[in-house]
Amino acid sequence: MPSGNLVFIQRLALGSVVVALAVLALKYAAYHLTGSVALYSDALESIVNVLTAVMALAVVRYSAMPADANHPYGHTKAEYFSVVVEGVLIIVAAVAVFREAWLDFANPKPLEQPALGLAINGAAAVINAAWCYILIREGRRYRSPALVADGRHLLTDVLTSAGVIVGLLLALATGWTVLDPLLAAVVAANILWSGWSLLRESVSGLMDEAVPATVLDVIRGVISQNASGAIEAHDLRTRRAGRITFVDFHLVVPGAMSVAEAHAICDDIERALRTAVADVLITIHVEPEEKAKHHGVLVF
Repeated sequence: MPSGNLVFIQRLALGSVVVALAVLALKYAAYHLTGSVALYSDALESIVNVLTAVMALAVVRYSAMPADANHPYGHTKAEYFSVVVEGVLIIVAAVAVFREAWLDFANPKPLEQPALGLAINGAAAVINAAWCYILIREGRRYRSPALVADGRHLLTDVLTSAGVIVGLLLALATGWTVLDPLLAAVVAANILWSGWSLLRESVSGLMDEAVPATVLDVIRGVISQNASGAIEAHDLRTRRAGRITFVDFHLVVPGAMSVAEAHAICDDIERALRTAVADVLITIHVEPEEKAKHHGVLVF
């Protein structure tokens, strides 16, 4: 990935820290004004946002380090570890919210200054919505799992805030103070699901899952169309580590073909793959025709 893109990703991660701190301040102010346990749960989730934004910033900077003797394939996989920790922190926050909801359910309290508190919380939700859109869009564009995870968690936070605001308005309209702790419990369940989803996705990355079927089809098509002179390609394997896509396969060529000719075919394939797939690392093992398996990628 060009250095300019890495700098941009790091700036986005730093921006997440600033936004998370601002949103936390607004949400805590809303809770302090109203005494609402539902708004407290929303503010608690923002504390997690601050911690995960700081972690994402650190991991994005670390993952941008070039390959070295101890990490010959680079450091991009480090981003998955930040996603694991983020998922765990989210689950811890959900447990804390459940506790507060249970305590308040036993002794519900009327809300204080609800209009101002809800307005402040709404402003925080709007800021979060704008920033999560930027994070998800740019994280996908630059293949950064840490930024995408941060953005998706913020999206959960936005939906949570919207539900809390609507629910509290309903509680104010009906006078049912018990809706406040019930909403907090719903928020906690939503947070818990978000944390589990992040953990599941991060494990997929750590376990070196293959690229999606659509990307694999593109890779197979590029190899087939740019291996003129070869016989076949087989044992194609793919995986992703952060923003890097790894592709390796065996390329079967005629036994009489020179090393230079086989190398030229490999160069053509690699050049086409780098155009079709961003940030791809390619390994090709050239074999003579008696090694053909008569399956895999046919050459047109």
